[in-house]
Amino acid sequence: MTKALINIDYTRDFVDGALPVGEPAIQIEKAILERTKKAFDQNDYIVFAIDLHDKEDHYHPESSLFPEHNIRNTQGRELYGQLRAYFQEVEQSKNVIWIDKTRYSAFAGTNLDMKLRERNIREIELVGVCTDICILHTAIDAYNLGYSITVYEAAAASFNPKGHEYALEHIQNVLNGTVVKRGEA
Repeated sequence: MTKALINIDYTRDFVDGALPVGEPAIQIEKAILERTKKAFDQNDYIVFAIDLHDKEDHYHPESSLFPEHNIRNTQGRELYGQLRAYFQEVEQSKNVIWIDKTRYSAFAGTNLDMKLRERNIREIELVGVCTDICILHTAIDAYNLGYSITVYEAAAASFNPKGHEYALEHIQNVLNGTVVKRGEA
């Protein structure tokens, strides 16, 4: 195991629920599922880093920015589409974990860095939503922690097309990450 695939926030609320990315998120379902299956087949570490909020938590910094989403114990927090069924197939594997995150970055306030370092993982791949929010913030923290970063454009989406493009450029040009363009992988 030399690398980790981090699936970020590909849930019902973010695809077509309370805070929907909508069609761009629906269109990446196949690519996310394929990337996840490939990582599993290669014996890579797979992390599902999923946003977690409590109902009516008015103290959380996002509460003034976005409508309530990914609320604990709701259907909106379930993985979207075929990824949910695939996760249920592989969740007992030693190479698959679920991390609840309460901030944009999958590293902020979680044990993700420790889990990766325990396995001597230095390379991470990122897929999911939103490219310019949670994927970008995870990439920035990963860069600052010394990880090599790859983002799959065909498996990432955002509400904001300009933000999506900015995030991919930032990851490539400022964080020295690799952005695998659609059709390249």
